[in-house]
Parts: sequence; C-alpha cells; structure tokens
Amino acid sequence: MNITLLSGLIFVGVFAAVVLIHEFGHFVAARILKVDVEEFGIGLPPRALTLFRWKGTAFTLNWLPLGGFVRPKGENDPNVEGGLAASSPWVRLGVLFAGSFMNLLAGVVVNSILFAQMGVPDMTRVMLYDVTPNSPAAQAGLQADDFILAVDGEPITDDEHFRSLIQSHLDQPIQVTVERGDETLELTVTPLSSRSAEEGALGILPGPPMMPAKSFIQAIPYGSMYTYAQMRQIVSLPVMIIRNQLSPEEGRFIGLKGIYDLFGQAVSRDVESRETVPPTTSQPAPIEQTNFTLQIIASLTLTLGIFNLLPFPALDGGRIIFVLPELILRRRVPPEFENVVHAVGFALLIGFMIYINAMDFINPVSFTLP
Repeated sequence: MNITLLSGLIFVGVFAAVVLIHEFGHFVAARILKVDVEEFGIGLPPRALTLFRWKGTAFTLNWLPLGGFVRPKGENDPNVEGGLAASSPWVRLGVLFAGSFMNLLAGVVVNSILFAQMGVPDMTRVMLYDVTPNSPAAQAGLQADDFILAVDGEPITDDEHFRSLIQSHLDQPIQVTVERGDETLELTVTPLSSRSAEEGALGILPGPPMMPAKSFIQAIPYGSMYTYAQMRQIVSLPVMIIRNQLSPEEGRFIGLKGIYDLFGQAVSRDVESRETVPPTTSQPAPIEQTNFTLQIIASLTLTLGIFNLLPFPALDGGRIIFVLPELILRRRVPPEFENVVHAVGFALLIGFMIYINAMDFINPVSFTLP
C-alpha cells in the first residue's frame, strides 16, 4: 500500500480512536453513576444516521470522522431531572475525570504493547548503548553494546549502582570488567569531573539491556512506568521552556497537519524497518525494527487526556474548577454564570485551535525522528 495513503488512514483512525476513547470514558462513568445520556456520537456533526438506541441513548454516526462526542442529559441545566448538572458534585467530578482516565489507561495499554514487541529491560545487567567519540570511555576502549560486569572487582548489580561508582571515583582511574561477545576484558578508564553533566564523566549512555517479554502481562508494569514518565514530561514542558531547557519552538502546539506529518514520518520509518533484505554480500543487513507509530499514539492519547484537565473554561478541567467551590463552601456557582464562562471559553478555544492549525501551514514545525 502507498505510504502516504497508509499514513492518512492511520492518522484518521488513531485521532478518531483517541477522542472516542476519551468520550467513552465520560459515557461509561455517566451510566455507572446513573446519569442519563442522550447521545453518543461517532464522528462530529452533521449526523449521517442513527445506528441504534440503547437504554435511552442514541448511538449516531456523523459525517466528520475526527473523534466523537457524548451528550449527557441536562449537561448545563440543573433543573433537568436525571441530568448531569442536577447530579451531586461528586458524580459530576467522576464523569468529568473519566475521559482523561480512559486516555491514561489507553496510554498504558499502548506502551505495554510497545514493550511486548521491543522487549522488557533486564534490570540486573548494564549495557552501554552509546560511547561518545574521543571521550574517556572511548579512549579506554569501551564500545557500544559492551556489558559492564564489575568496577574495581565489585560486581555491578544495576544501572544506578554503576553510576554511583563512577561518581565516587571522579578523577581516579578505575578498572572496568566488560563482556564483549564471547570475551571478558579488563579496561582502565578515568571519569573526569571537568566534563559537563550533559557530556558525562565517562561519555557513555548506560542502561539495562532489553530481553524478550514472556507475555503481555509481563510488559504491563514497564508500560505503566513509561506512561508515568511520559505524563511527567508533558506536564513539565512549560517549566522547561521557562528555564530555557527547551525552546518555545520545540515546545509549541501543533495542529492536525503537524500531527499528520509526524505520523507520515513515523509510519514510513516503521514500514522501512520491517522490510527484510536477503542476507547476501552485496546487500546491507536489515534495519533494526522501530515502533515510532506506537510511541506517537501513546503520546497523543496522553496529551489529549492532560490537555482536557487544564483549568480552562469549556474543557473538563475548567468544569472541574466550577465544581470545587460546591465541595468546599457548600454553595454552587450560579449555573447561568458558569454557562456564560464556558461559552466564552469555548469560543476562545476554537480561535486558538484555528490559530494553531493555521500556523502548521504558515510556519510548519520541522522535526526528524531519531
């Protein structure tokens, strides 16, 4: 299949699925908490047809295939019995948080699939993933894919143990025992305190080697930890920009075109990495398989979940803010005022999205996957 067509199909399918997962979270929570739901829409209006009805909810198919929506009964009117606005504050919080929770859960599932394919880390061993040219490690003869067995005769138990030994022997020669293929080598290297934190005292990138996952279940804990790390990174982006650890250009929002371009690059790289090449002397070895598409899917669903929790009117986070005074002060913000604030927030949000998508064409982001 043509890569451009495949990228387009994956982009539309993934984007729709990520939004639908979010809306499905709202729907399931509403049903569990006894809030009536009038419509669950697949795609965005205008409506194409009604698929079926279930317990008072119309499941509809709409013409724009970018996500979906849930329309709870009485979403903004507390006078509608059985509706969302008429429910207790705890019920409303449960429904509002459920969408982002489903995105988080989807991120764990996708990342677990990623580890099931790539393998899980063997935390009892340490491997060198990279050695910087002309660094102390390179000058001592250390190479990428070496396994670190011991430092000055002390067996290495994990990555943190190895790093701590390096830091405790700055500017002192140490003897490193490495395993390289079938050989065991003794190399002497001196970690330098004069090198920057980015360079590293030795100029190496150590980490646990990957081993095949025995089952999908074994991959779940690692998928969960990686999901947590991704969430922390997404949340910390504004702080990193303020501290000049990340340029505003690197941390800027991208719209549909930017996401599509990213998917196009990821799908192309993943397809290329899975093309097998016959092992002859005249042809290169197959490229190592990549999983960029899965990584982007996980990042997309987590970003959507976190973005929706921002305390901005019309988003789930903005609606949550209006529920909190009712829990703390036992007094509800007047619904009329809340609806006006959300309406203004929604208009600003639409304007912001138009601006972001326009910038994708006026000043497109330039990025290259590693």
